[in-house]
This record gives sequence, structure tokens and C-alpha cells, in this order.
Amino acid sequence: MPKAKKIKPETNSSAKHTRGVNFFVHASSYVDDDVTIGQGTKIWHFCHIIKGTKIGRDCKIGQNVVIGPDVVIGNKCKIQNNVSLYGGVELEDYVFCGPSMVFTNVLEPRCKYPQETADKYVKTLVKEGASIGANATIVCGITIGKNAFIGAGAVVTKDVPDNALVYGNPAKIQGWVCECGSRLSFQNNTAASCANKCQKTYQLENNTVKEIL
Repeated sequence: MPKAKKIKPETNSSAKHTRGVNFFVHASSYVDDDVTIGQGTKIWHFCHIIKGTKIGRDCKIGQNVVIGPDVVIGNKCKIQNNVSLYGGVELEDYVFCGPSMVFTNVLEPRCKYPQETADKYVKTLVKEGASIGANATIVCGITIGKNAFIGAGAVVTKDVPDNALVYGNPAKIQGWVCECGSRLSFQNNTAASCANKCQKTYQLENNTVKEIL
């Protein structure tokens, strides 16, 4: 991820173009010290960006989003309203998080036995171009593959392959999608081409989809 400029935001103030850095933070949101925000990123109402977080360039972060501590977000990601990204979560570039989807970072939460230090958090990686639908739940400790598509309301409990379409509870592979999100139709493991936006061609072999260059 390209380096973004670090800022020391003013307390509860509009950070639009603050100190010559070209990003936007709405006046109702809070950004802690030791946060990195990339050029062109927009953070809207009632958000809290917690210390140690790194956000890439040209991201769009909707209303009532909490990020951190120590979360990494790539470039050109879109995070819709009411999403929380806790410590241990990493998004690569071009990741979409739908409204009210949920990440977790502890597998055995107990109030009586709190796991409050970063070394206790279970990591989750969302690879480039993946989309997570509204109200989906991502159980921590998994990897969501490149260009994967998680359907609305899905409960994802295990790794998702690149370009896989999954939904349900628990989420299961229901098909395959192109980089642009269009469904791919494979017949007898032959190649499939996207008929819509990007015209890319893919091969399915041993439950793995690869682009044919």
C-alpha cells in the first residue's frame, strides 16, 4: 500500500484539508493521534478512527463507522454505514464492506475473562477486490480471497477462495464471479468469459478460479 501522510488531527474539528493534507473528516467524527489517512479519503458523520490505524488513499467511510486500533485499510476501499473494523482486521485495496456487516476478532469472548491485548486478537484478511454484503458476519481467523463475493446476511466461518460467491448460514460456495462482480458460468471445467463489464476470461480447475491472461 502506498505511503499516506500522517496527521495529528484537531480535537473534534472538521479536518478537511487539515494542514495541507487533502482528505476530509466530518466535524462530528474523531480521529485519534498516531493515525494515517491517505489523500482523497473521506470519513463521514459520527466515526471514530482509533490510534495506530492506517487508511489508504481515496477510501470512502460512511456514517457511524469505528476503525481500530491498529487496523490496516488499503486504497480505494468503501466502508458503508454502521461497520466496525476491530484490531486484527486488514483490508487490501478495493474492498467493499456493506452496511452493518460485522467483523469479529475474538473466538471465545467472555466478560469475566477479557482478551484486551492485541496479541489475543485473531487476524482476518480481506484480499483485493472482495465485496461483503449487508449484514454479513465474518468470524475471525479467516481469509476472504481476491474478488470474492459474500452475499447479504451470510455467516462466514472459513476461508473463501478467490472469485467465489458464498452465501447462507454457514456460508457455502454457490458459484463464481468475475473481477467486476458478474456471475461466471463454467461448463465441464472449461473457460468462462465475463459477458458484461470487463470481458475477462477465467479457468476453473480443482475448485480454484484463475484469470487467463
